[in-house]
Amino acid sequence: MENLQEVLKAHKLSSEDYEHIKKILKREPNLVEIGIFSAMWSEHCSYKSSKKYLKGFPTKAPWVIQGPGENAGVIDIGDGMAAVFKMESHNHPSFIEPYQGAATGVGGILRDIFTMGARPVANLNSLRFGDIKRDDEIGKHQKYLVKGVVAGIGGYGNCMGIPTIGGETSFEECYNGNILVNAFSLGICKKDDIFYGRAEGVGNPVIYVGSKTGRDGLGGAVMSSDSFNEESKSLRPTVQVGDPFTEKLLLEACLELFKTDYVVGIQDMGAAGLTSSSFEMAGRSGSGMKLYLDRVPTREEGMTPYELMLSESQERMLICAKKGYEDKVLEIFKKWDLDAEVIGEVTDSKEMELFWHGEKVAQIPVNPVSEEAPELDRPTKKPEYLEYIKEVNIDRVSHIDDQEAFEKLFSSLEVVDKSWIYTQYDFTVQTNTIKHPGSLDASVIRVKENKKAIAMSSKCNPRYCYIDPKGGAAAAVMAAGRDVAMSGAKPLAITDCLNYGNPENPEIMWQFAKGTEGIKEACKALNTPVVSGNVSFYNETNGISIYPTPTVVMVGLNDDENRVLPSHFQKENDIIYLVGETEKEFGGSLYLKELFGEVEGELPKIDYEKELKLWQFVIEANKRGLLKAAKGVGIGGIAISLAKMAAIGNIGFLGDFCFEDSREIFSETFSRALIEIEPKNMHLLEDLSNEIGIFISPLGTVGGKRFTLCDIDIDINKLKEIYYNGFKKEIEKI
Repeated sequence: MENLQEVLKAHKLSSEDYEHIKKILKREPNLVEIGIFSAMWSEHCSYKSSKKYLKGFPTKAPWVIQGPGENAGVIDIGDGMAAVFKMESHNHPSFIEPYQGAATGVGGILRDIFTMGARPVANLNSLRFGDIKRDDEIGKHQKYLVKGVVAGIGGYGNCMGIPTIGGETSFEECYNGNILVNAFSLGICKKDDIFYGRAEGVGNPVIYVGSKTGRDGLGGAVMSSDSFNEESKSLRPTVQVGDPFTEKLLLEACLELFKTDYVVGIQDMGAAGLTSSSFEMAGRSGSGMKLYLDRVPTREEGMTPYELMLSESQERMLICAKKGYEDKVLEIFKKWDLDAEVIGEVTDSKEMELFWHGEKVAQIPVNPVSEEAPELDRPTKKPEYLEYIKEVNIDRVSHIDDQEAFEKLFSSLEVVDKSWIYTQYDFTVQTNTIKHPGSLDASVIRVKENKKAIAMSSKCNPRYCYIDPKGGAAAAVMAAGRDVAMSGAKPLAITDCLNYGNPENPEIMWQFAKGTEGIKEACKALNTPVVSGNVSFYNETNGISIYPTPTVVMVGLNDDENRVLPSHFQKENDIIYLVGETEKEFGGSLYLKELFGEVEGELPKIDYEKELKLWQFVIEANKRGLLKAAKGVGIGGIAISLAKMAAIGNIGFLGDFCFEDSREIFSETFSRALIEIEPKNMHLLEDLSNEIGIFISPLGTVGGKRFTLCDIDIDINKLKEIYYNGFKKEIEKI
């Protein structure tokens, strides 16, 4: 092959990879085959840097129906019903082209859900941006990215008729060069109606359905397996273009198809398009395939086999049908005005054979493409910065008046309400939303089929993960579970999106290794297995990496849709209790960041037993009808959590306690919650706390027009003005 080294470089393959490919094929590969290996062995598809660390994740529990390895994870939610869910990243495309990058991220995760036979019923997203407060080109560009991403998510989800019911948005300088867009979706189906991505049965037809194939997205999986630099601005053609109206038709056609007995398996054409879908389907079954690429529906002239295999055009699926039912499958998709063509058949050759107008243009053994993908043991090194950041603690910084500190923290972009974002999403469509965006803590939908409720929450504090990569990842699992428990639901399982910098940097690889350790440890201790997930590396620009950001979504179940707890103040004269004990813990805190510009210190202590007791206490108290509201204590500590409850509830608070060091109202000690009860239930609540063995203490009373706590005193209307208008003022500032 001419210019071999240039070809390998363009495909991000090493000379060692090339020799390995020749050994597998027992000959020199052609360009189509190089493209296929490049895509399947990319970081994005093969997990070559992360695979060794993902193997120890806990993935089993009595309620887990399907763990990692399929399009999405599945858990049992009772009465013959199942919840199907997953989270994935679309970081690189969204930084290059925010609207389409975010929109196609939503489209891709939705296909992962309905490919399994489930109708998507809820979306979440986790968004990380840089410093939008900067008065320069970087700040201006970050605002452009926020607006584009939010419009893309809203545009696609709204057109699909699927509610976006929650999520999280945060801002750190480290995301100036790499924003993060992590999309989550959850669907519902009957346990007996789950479909898998398999192609088996010699002679069974392989059918292409959905949109026509174009050149958009070419090289997308490979592009997402490298860092950004100045040249990355030219990567816009590698971002796919989405069409939610076509996807809506595809969703309905697939769900109609699933009611028949025509299908053996189905797979979304996601990253690496036809390549990954065909190889994954054949690989799961130990089969082979013949594909006739000249039959693939196209929308551009002169497309080549190379382009057809690697295009990442959206809204496409690959189906393995039962022989003899081809026409019936085609009829369903054509009824929905979608392209559908038989493009191949299943064989027992264990090889992928590709034909172009009668000529064989590629022949590759299926298993080695996935089984022999490079599994790297990259060097790791503990980052040097960890040695000196522990020296910073709350007693080494100057004392700031609590009122001033409170107003600065409560005005933080992380704290204030993001209605400017979530009102662009339709969160009421399908009429199942019980807790919507802005309600605090978990989002909740009802399951009409069994009168239960599913709670879900996305969580990660990147500052915690920066100062302690293992503990920060574990804290993300705990925080997501805590949110779910605060709604009255039992946390059951997680999906994750592990966002890190360049794995070729030993310090980044060390952060990743420790992050996976933290997730394993927390999920085992809390009995919440990992059922699906995604890794996103190379979130780095010009050598500057993001903070470790292992985003976790916890999903839990409440047996009674009528017992979902709100998370804000409900009624005058109710009593607010603090559940759990507070210590002077400020490592990675909002207090140090906002007041002193520091992301330093030691992470608050992790105690899984305390966390489980907290969940148990709130869930049981809710079942007994003792609680009016519950909210986890999060960033900014008790003061900020109480103030949010007051602002959303539009009721004041009269605090009648304080710590010896009043700054502890901003401490971020883990495993704590705020609960609201009627005064008549105080004794019953205290009996339950003794029964479970957890510390509770009354903090004050709901009511009035002012928010008072220690030496903080602010009018409720001023509190609401800061909370509801702060983000809008900043994002719309020219």
